[in-house]
Amino acid sequence: MFTEHTLRDALMAELHARPHGLTLAPAEVSHLAVSTGERPSQDDLQHLTALCSHFNVAPPGADARVFIADMGPFRLKWERHAEFSAYTFIAERNFTNPFKRTAVVEVPADWLAALPGEVISALHIALDARDNLDEVEVLSVDASQALDHNPITGGILLEGRAMWWTDFRIHADRFGRFLVHSVALDAESGGRLVQRIIEMETYRLMAMLALPIAQEARPRVSEAEDELSSILGQLGGEQENFDDRRLLGELTRLAGEAERINGLIAYRFSATRAYQEIVRQRVTALREDRITGLQPVSQFMMTRFEPAMETCDNLARRLDQLSARIARAGNLLRTRVDVALEEQNRDLLQSMDRRVQLQLRLQQMVEGLSVVAISYYVISLVIYLARGANSLGIEIDPYLTSLVAFPLVVGGVWWGVRAIRRRMTKSKN
Repeated sequence: MFTEHTLRDALMAELHARPHGLTLAPAEVSHLAVSTGERPSQDDLQHLTALCSHFNVAPPGADARVFIADMGPFRLKWERHAEFSAYTFIAERNFTNPFKRTAVVEVPADWLAALPGEVISALHIALDARDNLDEVEVLSVDASQALDHNPITGGILLEGRAMWWTDFRIHADRFGRFLVHSVALDAESGGRLVQRIIEMETYRLMAMLALPIAQEARPRVSEAEDELSSILGQLGGEQENFDDRRLLGELTRLAGEAERINGLIAYRFSATRAYQEIVRQRVTALREDRITGLQPVSQFMMTRFEPAMETCDNLARRLDQLSARIARAGNLLRTRVDVALEEQNRDLLQSMDRRVQLQLRLQQMVEGLSVVAISYYVISLVIYLARGANSLGIEIDPYLTSLVAFPLVVGGVWWGVRAIRRRMTKSKN
């Protein structure tokens, strides 16, 4: 038998980790997506356990991420996602007036009020079964009435097997509404359709969380771009007006501000890009066609959704460009500082060279004076010695003696001074 990878079972099971479930029309579906953050918490599971206790149902496991159970009045599907928990309540029953008695009504009100987290998406889906969908105008009028006579959008789904309508509004019960009429839709197809609508709406709202952040950050990014342009203008100015310390401080502060803004939005924008791709996939999977006289749901939604996402993407690109420009400005500043330092070092070396030459001349002059002074004292000693010899009876002319000794003394002193200087120079080297 072959050796299997330790993760093979887990990776294979991931394909079945989030089943779409079964929904047989007619059915009323209520869905809640509750933002809970990425940090792991047992609050969801504890809250689910309380609901299961209320309906005498076995609770989920301690490490469950998906839980499906029949509560009696409704069927519950719970899923734990990266940033939110999703609760779907499905009541498969006949109804006359859509949204009058929704599935969530069967849930204890105090349990709903105590949901851990903040609700980001709440919607009702009324999935009705029809013999045919021929009377499109009548169905659209009925849909408008079910949606409180708000302006509606609608379309034909699944190659004519279903129609849907919505107004993209939050109604008095704080839920959105989707009305779906279907023909010959089995429970599996109905479950997929409901799941796609839920995911489309939930991920749309999760993606849109980045828009207010982008709108808030945009003025600060514009200010940073203006400041950087000012700094670059100064970098291109005359060297006499160039204050490298001040500009370096401004660039450092600007780089810190750009990193701070990027830190605030990086994760949110990264999640948004993933969510918007899911929204596009779900819209494509619905295969919507136009109902005469109505704007398609997907077209209406994407008309506003795509510009919002482009706003976020544009800000992210501007931040990347700002960081790159700051880095280039820093490199330019360092280059100019290096050039200035090289010029200063050159001037310093030239000054040191002039000082060395001056010291050499002074040394040569001192050596010459030393030779003269020493020679003078030595000649004076010769004269004194000659006079002393005369006092002893030796006939020696002191001045003649000094004249004869003069070249020998001067030459000897000069040679001695040169020898001492050479010896000192060698010891230094």
